[in-house]
This record gives sequence, structure tokens and C-alpha cells, in this order.
Amino acid sequence: MSEGTIGSVSEATIGALHRALRQALRNAGFETPDLDARLLVCDTFALDAAGLILRADEPAAPEGAERLHERTRRRLAGEPVGRILGRRFFFEHEFQLSPDTLEPRPDTEVLVELAAEAFRKKGAGHLLFADVGVGTGAIGVSLLALFPESRCVAIDLSEGALDTALENARAAGVADRFLPLRGDYLGALGPRSLAAVVSNPPYIPSRDVDALDPGVREHDPRLALDGGADGLDAYRALTQAARLCLAPGGDLLLEIGIGQERDVRALGEGAGLVWRQTRADLAGIARALWFQSDDRA
Repeated sequence: MSEGTIGSVSEATIGALHRALRQALRNAGFETPDLDARLLVCDTFALDAAGLILRADEPAAPEGAERLHERTRRRLAGEPVGRILGRRFFFEHEFQLSPDTLEPRPDTEVLVELAAEAFRKKGAGHLLFADVGVGTGAIGVSLLALFPESRCVAIDLSEGALDTALENARAAGVADRFLPLRGDYLGALGPRSLAAVVSNPPYIPSRDVDALDPGVREHDPRLALDGGADGLDAYRALTQAARLCLAPGGDLLLEIGIGQERDVRALGEGAGLVWRQTRADLAGIARALWFQSDDRA
């Protein structure tokens, strides 16, 4: 088997192509070769997991085999599976991707869970919250689905990202409560106008962006990655802006990068916010911070 191929694409069964792809990804050292192969084969041949087993001995349609061959080439070149498929599952929904959006990762589900906890403490009534740097809409849409009386101001500098996020909101049935706003941070919003702010901002130090895994560096937009010289530019802006925009007792919930807990917590507290909780991801890494504005303001 040569690099970038899964053998002959003619006169092969679906099962044979699946096994060849799985082995090619294992040989290339990918972290999740079995999952990647299953996702690519199932999508290519419009199968679910059961169908992949039941139809393994069926001949693969030539056009499907050719398409899988091309997708294999892209995966072996380092393109993430989500980018190849054009979508990524996150929390309870599937999100379409575009060149203007970061691909949502499982680590960010920790932020959604922490935000949901904060919202529930408010009684989850008619909350107006902002999702800053909305990207695909993964965070805001997930929270809107959990809290059907809430509304989300979806903020992003990229018009393309806002278009993608709105389509994802429509697919999840929450578009009537999803309010796209092109802008930088919270400058367009009034004082004390929000019950909460959530954000997964860019937090990679500029010097480290070019050293990221090629699957990230070459396929996620730099705008969503580059956090400035020390990776903290967005946190400086968000903590100061949230202090003005949050109603008394309002919540600021932030995803953070590895090793940033102390610095981001200091920025929040320096802006007059009260730290409430740090939530770790499944690897035990501090991943999300919860601050509140002073309810005596």
C-alpha cells in the first residue's frame, strides 16, 4: 500500500476499503485511526455504525470508492476529519464548519457545562447573554438549546463565521433567539445589559502559532488562535468589557489555555470581578473560569 492510498478503488467491498483505510491511518501514527476510518467510510457511503457492519461485504460503488480515496489522501496529509466532512459534533448538536470558524473541540464542552451551572443558579429565566468570538456558534447554540427562554448576542469579527453560526442556529432550532452582531468584544453593548458573557477566545501566544499541529495551524483561522504576544490580549479586553456590560451578579465564563489559570484569574479580579470557580477538563487541566460581577454594584 503506497502512501496516500487505500489500495485499488475498483472491485473492492465496503469492508475491505474500511480495513485498508484503518490500517493506513494506523501506519501513519494517527491518534484515533479506528474512529477516523469509521467516520470517513460511514459518511462516504451514507451508513451508520450498524450499516457499516451489515454491508461490509457489499461491493463499493466506484464513485464512493474514488471519493474515499480522495478523503484518505487529505487525512494522511494531516487535514482533520471534521474539515474533510465539513462538520463536527459538539455537545448535543452537529455544527457545520467553514474556513472562518474554529473547529469546536471536546475540551470546550467543559465551558458549556460550567456556564449551564451558572445559568441554573440564576433560575434560567429570560437570560440575555453574549457569546464573544462565536465561530460556529457551538457554545451559544448549545446554551440556547439548554435554556429555551434565553437569548444570545453572537459576536464575531468575521462575517463568514457569523453566517456559519446562524446556519447552525437554524439547524438546532434556536435561530429566533440567536442575534448575530459583527464586532470586536462587547463595545456595541450597553452598560449592565447582559446577564452573562461566555467566550472561547484566541489564547495561543503569537510566537507559538506556527509551531501548532498542522491540522490546527493550516485549517483553523489564525484570528481564532492568536492571542497576542503572551496569549492574554483577549482576556484583558474581555474582563474589562464584561465589568461594564454585566448586570450586578452577572457571569463571565471563559475557556483558557494550558497554564493560564493564574494569569486570567488575576486579570478578572483586577477588573473588579469575583472569581467563583475553575473547571478542569477530562485530562485534569484547568480549562474554564467562572467570574461574577459584584452584585452590590
